[in-house]
Order: sequence, then structure tokens, then C-alpha cells
Amino acid sequence: MTSTDAPTTERPAAAAPQDASAREIDVRVDRASGRYLPEVPTPVIECTDVDIFYGQFRAVHGVSLVYGKNEITAMIGPSGCGKSTVLRSLNRMNDLITGARVTGKITYHGQDIYGSDVDPIEVRRRIGMVFQKPNPFPKSIYDNIAYGPRVTGMKVSSMDDLVEESLRGAALWDEVKDKLKQSAYGLSGGQQQRLCIARTIAVRPEVILMDEPCSSLDPIATARIEDLMEDLRKDFTIIIVTHNMQQAARVADRTAFFTAKAAEGTGDRTGQLVEYDLTSKIFSNPADRRTEDYISGRFG
Repeated sequence: MTSTDAPTTERPAAAAPQDASAREIDVRVDRASGRYLPEVPTPVIECTDVDIFYGQFRAVHGVSLVYGKNEITAMIGPSGCGKSTVLRSLNRMNDLITGARVTGKITYHGQDIYGSDVDPIEVRRRIGMVFQKPNPFPKSIYDNIAYGPRVTGMKVSSMDDLVEESLRGAALWDEVKDKLKQSAYGLSGGQQQRLCIARTIAVRPEVILMDEPCSSLDPIATARIEDLMEDLRKDFTIIIVTHNMQQAARVADRTAFFTAKAAEGTGDRTGQLVEYDLTSKIFSNPADRRTEDYISGRFG
């Protein structure tokens, strides 16, 4: 991938449909933002018939899914259904696990990210990740942000400006601007997670993957992260794994529901995508009974 592969992430705000015919194309998302979304998302990342293996074990089977530009997509489902496995495959983090392999196709702006000519380090710069538990580096707040641009050789006119811009982007600047040289370990859990988000956006990705980013945070810190996701969506595509269905309903434009099915003979449970649609449809009128059962609490 070269720096010219990916188009700009800027786009005009979505306009509300003006008449009945437009309403047949654009479906209103029942969220406070009042955004209108097309039935079919503009693809940034696309999975086509993806299977993911760890050695001989098939952890995920047959996933086909489009992640839309400047949208928040949530992946929900019970434990062990492959949500995080799929998430880690989207920027080749699974490469770091011995025996992991992917079949099918995962593309970023149409380019196969598992192609022989693709640098996985560049993939991870374009498609950043925020993990379940805050994992700041044992460095100062400033150096946590500056580290990525430095090691990737990014050319920046002013590192100070980039640090400030990244911290502002993560809604953290006002809280830390007077202690940038202090250890990141002195921040609260919620602040550390926002620092990790700032560290991710400092290398200027287009996509941010979030693996249960609020699971270790209190309700107030969780609300701050959710508000931040809404702001970040203006400039980034966000894909989030969450066990919190209320969170998915609050923040996501589209939701994918996964479950696991026991393989014949071995009993091994393989994750599969059950349903993917606008979040408002998933939570109000799901097409699959399994989705309805999970959302209503009958299983999971």
C-alpha cells in the first residue's frame, strides 16, 4: 500500500431524505444524531467468505461483511462466537498468533490486505486498534503520542502540534496539557483509554478498531468514550466489538450479530455471522430468530 491508495476520509454531512421516494432508499437511524444512512454502506473494508483458523481449528466460518465509510459498526454476540477474531483479522493482528491463517478475502479499498505484496505494518497504520484494557506505554503522556509517528518515520512539521491535535481529538487535551511530561500511568483508567485512542489517531489511520474498549471502565468513563466515538466518526471509520447491547444500540450505525455453532463430530464451536443490518432494524425488527433471542435475553 502506498500513501496514495486510500481516498480522503472527509465527506459532507448526510442529508435527510426530502420525499417518499428518497425514504425508500435512505433509512433513518433511530439515534439522537438523526443521521440518515444508505441501505448499502460505502465500503472501506470488505470481508468475502472469510474463514479464520488457528492451526486445524476453524474459529470463524463464512463471514461476508461490509464496513462502511465514516460509520460505526458494532459486532455483538455471545462469548466465543468469533467477534474479536474477526476484528483482529481486519488489520492482520492475527498474524502475530502462531498457526493463525485466513482464507477468503479481506479488502481495504478493494486491495487484498493479505496479498503477498502488502506490508502488514502499513495495514496496521491505516487500520489502528484500541484494546480491551488500556495499555499505555511506560512513558510520559507526550511520548505515548509521539512514539508511533517517530518509529514509523512520519514526517510532521511540529511534534508538539501533533501531540496536541491527537489529544484534542481524543477529548483529553484540557485534562493533561499541564502534565505532558508526567507518566501515563498516573492517569485514571478512562483517561488511559482515551490516551490510547489519541495514540492510535496520531499515526493518522482511516479506520479504528475497538475491542470492547469500555469493558474495564466505569459508567462515567464509558459515556465519555461513547461520546468520543460519535465525534471520531466524522473523520474515521470505527468498528467496535462489544458485549454491551445497549452500547451497540446507542453508538452504532450498523450492527452485525455473531453466534457459534458446534461442528459435527468434534463439538468444536465455530463462529458465524447470523445477521447484519442497520442497528435500528437489528434491535427493533431482526430478520433471524436467533438474533431476536439473543437481544431479548433468551440466550447468550
